[in-house]
Amino acid sequence: MPYASEVFLAIAAIPFIYYLIALFSAWRYFGRPETVPVESFTPPVSILKPVKGLDPDAYKNLASFCRLDYPEYEIVFCVDRKDEGVLSVLARLTEDFPKTHIRILYGSGRQATNDKVAKLTRLTAEAAYEHLVISDSDVRVRPDYLRRVIAPLRDSRVGATTCIYVPAEITTTTDALQNIGMVSDFYAGVLVDWQLEGIKFALGPSIATTRTRLTNFGGYASLENRPADDLLVGRLIAEQGCEVALLRYTIETVCDYASFSELLHKRLRWITVMRHLRPWGHLGLLLTQGLAWSLAAIAVRPAITTAAAFLGVYLGLRVAMAWSIGIRGLRQAGLWQQMLLIPVWDAVATGLWLASFLRSTIRWRGADYYIRKGHLVPVVPAKQVRTAPARVGS
Repeated sequence: MPYASEVFLAIAAIPFIYYLIALFSAWRYFGRPETVPVESFTPPVSILKPVKGLDPDAYKNLASFCRLDYPEYEIVFCVDRKDEGVLSVLARLTEDFPKTHIRILYGSGRQATNDKVAKLTRLTAEAAYEHLVISDSDVRVRPDYLRRVIAPLRDSRVGATTCIYVPAEITTTTDALQNIGMVSDFYAGVLVDWQLEGIKFALGPSIATTRTRLTNFGGYASLENRPADDLLVGRLIAEQGCEVALLRYTIETVCDYASFSELLHKRLRWITVMRHLRPWGHLGLLLTQGLAWSLAAIAVRPAITTAAAFLGVYLGLRVAMAWSIGIRGLRQAGLWQQMLLIPVWDAVATGLWLASFLRSTIRWRGADYYIRKGHLVPVVPAKQVRTAPARVGS
């Protein structure tokens, strides 16, 4: 084909179109006014926290929920009786904040693959109030948090709210790499979704909704053997004809990546789950890999002009995306120091995307699982495979 290289170069430029859409989406999203509290709408709220293991800065994180400026709310924890570190923190919390209504439930009382969701099933059933906030234990919030996330639920068309989250602090290169990946890559995709079709998922660190909205799709009990419960909760609420509102309000999370390999492991697990739950969207990520396509374009037409054009446009747009989301939008003043990590993250992200197609299992909480028809299926240990009788069609 006489024009094969030109066609390939045109295809290689498609990620740049995606980057421009992401820039436009970020500009529109962060140009909106921030969520404001509604003084006349402050229904009582149950904050639900399933906890397993002790997160870094656990006391500081959980204490922030005891300082909320809100008329009436409770914090309900579900923990394992053997989790002594967590129980010690909760005992201190109860002592330090006697005016905060804190309740502790011990164990889910259920058999489920996803222990976090099993705990949420019990928490939802035993919550005192209709309005619920589901929040991870590594989250830290400001006093106005409840007023901000609950206010949009005044509109019956809004079924849930969720928030963008930023690191409380960055102390290692791994933390910085994770942050630049979230700012320039993950949130770029979230904002493109917001722009093109609306948010049809939720982000796990903060979900505000009602018991009714959860009950309408079967509640957390219907998700007990499925991964990515946060994504599914948002999707199932959106399928009820409700809006899932991505608020102009940020919360903080505490980085817990002990090493670069741990970051790779968690991100590979996450993207493998996405391959199963959003297969077409996952495949479409091929056309967002600007660094890989730019290098491929240079390989097809090895010339200084090609290299300058593709790498120049790639770097310019990627830095612009990081600035637009991280600095203009999320006000991360120190982000300029992390800009050099953008190509590193993009190389890592491309490698993880390719690796996700080679994974038949995910490793989660010390066990291996297949994902079949959107459900977690434990991998049968090798000894059981040898001794169990063969079953036709298994």
